[in-house]
Parts: sequence; structure tokens; C-alpha cells
Amino acid sequence: MKILIAPDSFKGSLPAPEVARAIERGIRAALPGAETVCLPLADGGEGTVEALIASTGGRLVPVEATGPLGESVPAFFGILGGQETAVLEMASASGLPLVPPEKRNPCVTTTYGTGQLIRAAIQSGCRRLLIGIGGSATNDGGAGAMAALGARFLDANGSELPPGGAALARLERIDMSGFSFPREIEVVVASDVSNPLCGPTGASVVYGPQKGATPEMIEQLDGALRRYADAVEDQLGQDIAERPGAGAAGGLGAGLMAFLNARLRSGIEIVLDAVQFDRHLQGASLIITGEGRIDAQTAYGKTIAGALKRGQAAHVPVAALAGSIEPGAQSLEAMGLCAMMSIVPGPMPLEEAMQKTASLLETSARRLGYIATLLRGG
Repeated sequence: MKILIAPDSFKGSLPAPEVARAIERGIRAALPGAETVCLPLADGGEGTVEALIASTGGRLVPVEATGPLGESVPAFFGILGGQETAVLEMASASGLPLVPPEKRNPCVTTTYGTGQLIRAAIQSGCRRLLIGIGGSATNDGGAGAMAALGARFLDANGSELPPGGAALARLERIDMSGFSFPREIEVVVASDVSNPLCGPTGASVVYGPQKGATPEMIEQLDGALRRYADAVEDQLGQDIAERPGAGAAGGLGAGLMAFLNARLRSGIEIVLDAVQFDRHLQGASLIITGEGRIDAQTAYGKTIAGALKRGQAAHVPVAALAGSIEPGAQSLEAMGLCAMMSIVPGPMPLEEAMQKTASLLETSARRLGYIATLLRGG
């Protein structure tokens, strides 16, 4: 019996590789003769680099980068094993957790550090970039990242604009003479966001408040991004204002599409392809996946839904383990999930459950293994 163990992290308590190992211990206790394959997953957000490195035998590359407020921060990217592919999480250099709550102001935060990660990945020899753009602290349309690659954003006097989204309201000219990015490099962006760059469903209005923007800031930032979009269309010939996903990560989606010819794809689909999920799935009798919480949103681009879709296509049953199962989780049963189980056996304080996640996963996986044995007739 071959069992493919393909979970996401349990956010705040255990990263995906450790979740997979805990499940594997439980399965082997119940089914000592089973073949187990651990394939940690992520959906393109936090933990994607770690999961892909673990699944492909890759390596982590530390980078000293410029943080959202211009300070130096320790960031990173990963190189996948056996591939000329780098995987980046923009949040490691430009993420919201890097900015103290009292200093959050998307008018001034920058994606410059994300551009430094891209540059470092290119210099390492990678020919393909997978970029996760969730969790940003920024609203600069990716101008900061492009500045790190040599683009210059100038005002009417020919002076370079300061960092941040608000300054784009004064943008007159984009100087590409020093811009450097090899056109043969493929850029794929992990994003499940379909928001346009500007307007009532754009980057500033929808995501600005969580980054510290006041109503006045939101209006200012939306106008600045509109001017940025106009300049990009006039001078680069790229119409990004209404493109689905352009508003992701404060407009970083727009910048990556316009300047790097990036393609936006579902995060979990990118990850599943990168770890060669379908190849590992061959000959499997069961997929065990999971994440911290299963709820109504899980069916929309999350790890469990992605693993379930691939399992259904290959006619392999899928079971899921979770810390909690919330209302709306039943939609996964309608999609074909054969079982879902909370790892928490009874009432338990959240702090205690998070401290015991590994042992709870192991116990639940062992029970799941016993059930699988019964269903297979002993």
C-alpha cells in the first residue's frame, strides 16, 4: 500500500515538512508495511519556500534585503533540487509582519527588497522564478521592485521619486535605460487574487486598510496607482489597470506582469507542478493531506482542494487532517473528499493544542491508518 502524505503547514504551530513527518510516523505505526512518500505542500503563501525545498531536496539561500521601510532585513529564497528554478516569498523582504503596527503606512512602504530577491535569484543562475506575493506591506505597484532591477521612476523635474505608493502620483517618466532582466527567464506568480489595480475593487481600496491606510490614504493611493498604470501603458505599451490579479500585493502583480512578462497562476497549482505531484501520485492507494483549519474557504485554491482535485483525476481517495473543522467544510465532501478528521480529541485550550500538534497529528494518522486497514479487509 502506497500512501502519499501531502499536507500544508499548521500555521503558527508546525511547518509542512514537520506535519508530513508526524503523519508518516502515525501511518507507519498502524501500517508498518506501507510505502510512504512525504511531499510537503503550500498554496503559494507563507511556507511555500520551505515546503518546496523539502519536497524537492533543494536549498535555502539567505539574502540581506531592504525591508518595507528601508531598513535592512534578513530575507531568503529557495532553489529547487534538480531544477534551475528559484522560489521566492515576497513577504520575506516586503511583508506586513516586518512593519510594527504603529508604523504601518502603505504610502511609504516599498517592494525594493523583493526586487533584490529577484536579482539575487537571477545571479544564482536560475532560469525560472516562482514568486509568492501574499502578505505584503506595500502599495507601490511593484515600482520599488523594478527600481531594484534598474528602472527609474521620475517626476516632472527628472528627479527620482522617493519609495512608496503615494509618490507615484507625481510620476511623469519611466527610465528603462538601466533596467536589467533577461527576457528568457520565465516568471510565474502564485496568486489567487483577481482584483484589478485600481478602483473600488482595486489594491488600495480592498487591501489598503489592513496595511494601515486611512480613507484619505486610500483615495491618494488609488489615484497614484492610476497614474502609474497610465504611465506604464503610455511608455511601456502594457495595459495593466484592469488585468485580473494586477491588484495583488498592493499592485506588485501589475508590476511583475508589465515589466517581467509574468504569468499569474493559482498558488497550489504552481506548487503541485513544482513538486511533480502527479508523478509521485502514481501507484498510490491513498492521499493524506491537511492544514490547520478546514472551512468554507478551503475549497477555493487552498492546499487540500488542490490535492483533492489531483486525487480525483487519478481516482485516488483523499483524506484530510485539520486542527479544526469549521462550518462550510462540507463543501469538500461534495467535491469528493472521503474523510476529514480533527486532530483534537476533545475540548482543549488552543495554546495546548498548538504545542501538541505533532503528537496529535501522529495519533490521528495512526487511527486513520487503522481505518484504512479495515476498509482494505485487514
